[in-house]
Amino acid sequence: MNSKAKLILHPVRMKIVQTLIGKKEYNVQQIASKLTDVPQATLYRHLNKLLEAGVLKVVRENQIRGTIEKFYSLNESAVSLTDDFRKLSRDEHLNLFLTFMTHLLGQYENYLQQDEVDLLKDGVGYREAIVYLSDKEFLEFTEQLSELMKKVIKNEPSSERTARHIANVFIPETSKNN
Repeated sequence: MNSKAKLILHPVRMKIVQTLIGKKEYNVQQIASKLTDVPQATLYRHLNKLLEAGVLKVVRENQIRGTIEKFYSLNESAVSLTDDFRKLSRDEHLNLFLTFMTHLLGQYENYLQQDEVDLLKDGVGYREAIVYLSDKEFLEFTEQLSELMKKVIKNEPSSERTARHIANVFIPETSKNN
């Protein structure tokens, strides 16, 4: 499988993409300051992979003492995975989902490895709910959820803010005929 989805679902590349969501434009140092757990050489390697795939674009360059400082942003049209998803086999979808879930599991494990953990104070939660929605209601729900995410995703880091990983998974109930 050689899809854009697989490229983006790599843990480091996913962090880079998440950092640039919301039409943000950052140079390498700004991205590195937000991804403190990613070594700079690794960051450069993954930035280049995303550039080569057209997921990122250089939006401007500044000449600074003989070097060129590049500012990156998401190539919003290239990040759409709809066409990629339609072309994938069932096994490839399962593999991507496993990659996604493994990434979440790694984030949760990292959280639990800290010296001080207070799940309630830190707002840790995972829940599942079965909801009954028409196609129209489901579309409205996902649009509303997307709007809420767009509001908070623009927040910049500060001493009052904690980075929180939020993931959505939507899986329809299997039909009773299966």
